[in-house]
Order: sequence, then C-alpha cells, then structure tokens
Amino acid sequence: MHIRHRPSWELPESAATPESVYLSRRTLLGGGAGLIGALGLPGGAQAGFLDSLGLSGGDKAPKGPAPGDPANDPTKDLYPARHNDAFTLDRPVTPEDISANYNNFYEFGSDRSYYQVADVCAQMPRRPWTVKIDGLVEKEREVGIDDLIRAMALEERLYRHRCVEAWSMAVPWTGFPVKDFVSWARPLSSAKYMRMETFLNPDVAAGQRRFTYPWPYVDGLTMAEATNDLAFFVTGIYGKPAPNQFGAPLRLAVPWKYGFKSVKSIVRISFVEERPVGLWEQIQGREYGFWANVNPAVPHPRWSQASERDIGTGERRPTEIYNGYGEQVAGLYAGIKGENLFM
Repeated sequence: MHIRHRPSWELPESAATPESVYLSRRTLLGGGAGLIGALGLPGGAQAGFLDSLGLSGGDKAPKGPAPGDPANDPTKDLYPARHNDAFTLDRPVTPEDISANYNNFYEFGSDRSYYQVADVCAQMPRRPWTVKIDGLVEKEREVGIDDLIRAMALEERLYRHRCVEAWSMAVPWTGFPVKDFVSWARPLSSAKYMRMETFLNPDVAAGQRRFTYPWPYVDGLTMAEATNDLAFFVTGIYGKPAPNQFGAPLRLAVPWKYGFKSVKSIVRISFVEERPVGLWEQIQGREYGFWANVNPAVPHPRWSQASERDIGTGERRPTEIYNGYGEQVAGLYAGIKGENLFM
C-alpha cells in the first residue's frame, strides 16, 4: 500500500482563506488613520507615515469603462484550471472581496495603495501585451501574452502570501511553474539570474510620473530559485483571469519571500550573469535586500516581523521561517555566507 507523507509546508485545502475575506481589506483599513494618530506622531509625521503605507488617500479613479476588465481577457476559456493538490493550505483562503481591495501597486501612486488601487488599475489596458525574453538565451524573442499563456499548462495552487509590512493572506493563484518557462525560454548555462521588469506607461500609471522611484520596477531571482518547484508565474486568481491590481496579465509568486519580490505586470524577462538590483533595493537596500526571505527572528529596521496580521480574519499569528515553506527552499541557501538572506 502506498502511504503518502505530507511535507510540513503542505496545508489542507479547507484551510485556505475564503474568497470573500480576501477582498475585504478595505474595511480593515478604515481605522488606519486613527491608529497612526494614537501613536502620538506630529501631523506632518503622521501624513508621511500614512503615505509610506499607501493610506493617505488621493484622487479618485478615472470614470468610464475599464479597459482592463478581466471579463474581456482572451484566455478566460482556460479558467478554472486544474487544481494541484500538492499545494494546499493550513488556513482559510482569503475572501476575494478582501484581497482584491488590499493591494500595493506604486506604479499607480502610493496614495492609492490598498483601498483605491483596484479601480485605478482597471484603467490599464491588458492587450496588446508582449513579453520580451532576452539576455543569455539561445534566441531572444518577443512573445504575445496570449501565446505564452497558451503554451504553458495552467494549474491552480493555494499559497500563503506574506507582505514585508507584516500582513498576510492565502490565495488560489492560477498560472504555471517558472521552471517550465525557463525550459521553454532556453537560457544559456552562463545565466546566473533571472531579471524581471514591469511595464512603463506613465500615461496610465500616474505613479510613474513621479521621480520618487527609478521606474520601471525591476527585481530578480537566482536561477536556482527560479527553477524551484514553488516559484510560480501567475495569470489568474479565484478560478479566473487575475484583475489588474494583482499584477495581470503576468506576475511572479515566490511565497517564501516578502511580497515585494513578486514582480507584477511583467513585460521583460532577461537571463543575466550579474545580480539584478531591485527597485526597492536601489532606494533603500538596508530595508529591502535582494534575498528578502521571510524570517520572524529578523526584524525590519522599523518594525518587527515576529507576527503577521491575516487580512481575511484580522487575527494575528506568529510568522514562520520562509513563510512555512522551509522544507522546500531552505536548501537553496545552504553554504551562502556574508549575505543578509532575510531582508
């Protein structure tokens, strides 16, 4: 008789965050300003801190039809995809109405993060969309996103997601393993890193009109990380094409790392020999490094990482090393010395 032993990171599907909870972040943030006020910060400091968290408000989203409506996605016939039972959860799936309204997407403005960003993101057209594949590959090319998605076998996986800001959620991503993409892209053996780059369109993304950040957004992985079983390119969520605020039409999900490593709305993937410097690392490398692996024992310079707030339930739970995926990924970092692996 075959006896299946579950790895420690595997969670029962019944524990996934409910879809309704995932989308309710907006309600939880209602008391954010009051909380900051309770800290006793001066008015200017309060405003700056709220802006740094994306809670300061800002202009409303443009009116009119949403060109980024996922209901018009040309690949919607591929959803829902087959569920992969190997990737399950120990907690409920976050309700969709919560998670869909609790998003950071600084391309659309730091003042619109979380509670307004979904409406603003919907104004970004999803097609035409191409992904450039270049660098140390057998053949550089540019591929339409629909052709890329249809070239891959889509599946659904339940993953934890941990933000560096100490909130968390559990979501049903749909997409394909990054290692499948790597095989398809055929990089050369000299490639040591995979560099990813987000779109640049300041006509639609107002945050890119500011000089505060060195756009476009860039980050990367080692080839060993990219070809780990957990690394996942996301095209959908909750059994349908992903809305823009989740990083449609193509984003990365690396659940053992803090969320800023999961690049959104990718337009370029380069295989390179030199380690990429991510946008946040470039701005403040002391707080946002290349590795960014989750560790409760290593605090952010401005707050603790020992616990996290579940946006679906509002409950606080202890943070797990590598976000609970240590059995799958800890070996990637064995023997690495002189590197800050957890920030």
